[in-house]
Amino acid sequence: MRVRVLIVDDEALARQRVRRLLQNEADVEVVGEAETGRDAVAMIRELQPDLVCLDVQMPGLDGFGVLEELDGGPVPMVLFITAYDEHAQRAFDVHAVDYVLKPVDADRFRAAFDKARKQRANAVAAERLGELLETVRRLADGSAAAAGGVADLAAGLSAGGASAAAGAVPGAGNGRYASRILVKQDGRMFFVKTTEIDWIEADRNYVRLHVGKTAHTIRERISHLEETLDPRLFARIHRSTIVNLNRVREMQQWFSGDYVVILEDGTRLRLSRHYRDRVEKQVGV
Repeated sequence: MRVRVLIVDDEALARQRVRRLLQNEADVEVVGEAETGRDAVAMIRELQPDLVCLDVQMPGLDGFGVLEELDGGPVPMVLFITAYDEHAQRAFDVHAVDYVLKPVDADRFRAAFDKARKQRANAVAAERLGELLETVRRLADGSAAAAGGVADLAAGLSAGGASAAAGAVPGAGNGRYASRILVKQDGRMFFVKTTEIDWIEADRNYVRLHVGKTAHTIRERISHLEETLDPRLFARIHRSTIVNLNRVREMQQWFSGDYVVILEDGTRLRLSRHYRDRVEKQVGV
């Protein structure tokens, strides 16, 4: 997977230094150079690079100004390169990949670029997963027919279709998976339909079923409850969290390979690296 890089610096020697360091990376394509912030904004919009090696202090529009101009449009990964360290906190605030001081040390630059490479790979995986989750959200309406459609989609998207088809499970209508969960609360007992559950949260030997603005607590281990839920409609995204895929609105990359799953009501849940591969397999990535 190639990383497309734009170099932005008002000093020609500084741009030359970064280009020379990037030549040591086999998976890099330098798509252009810009010496002003205004040129950088135009080239980012036109070329849509994966990574911008961006100087902070430039006449006219500085590095942070470039990012502000891009607000509302695609924003690439940013590796700040500057002679001053007082901007480091602000760089962190805008989620820069890293912050490298001039004169640029080769080993320091390589470490920073490795971070960008890994972030790029994670972003691609998140995008693929997000697209599939969006398809699941549209198609899976809780009915057996919709669940079957999602299974067919997953089979078609897997390599050759064989692995997902082999792992396909019967639909919700055949009784293998729970369609209702018994809740005992305030001296009464009632059922909650699984399709009405937004997400499930573990608390030691208990779990909380989040249904709209209401939460029902039952005595059950999340690992056991997970086994009773249709994996085409529910995914475990963290050791303490299961989410209804119908409720997922979007995913955003977070730190250290984790992601934030945002539900339709705005609830933000963490998708950990440990469970990301499992979720990808469930939806056929």
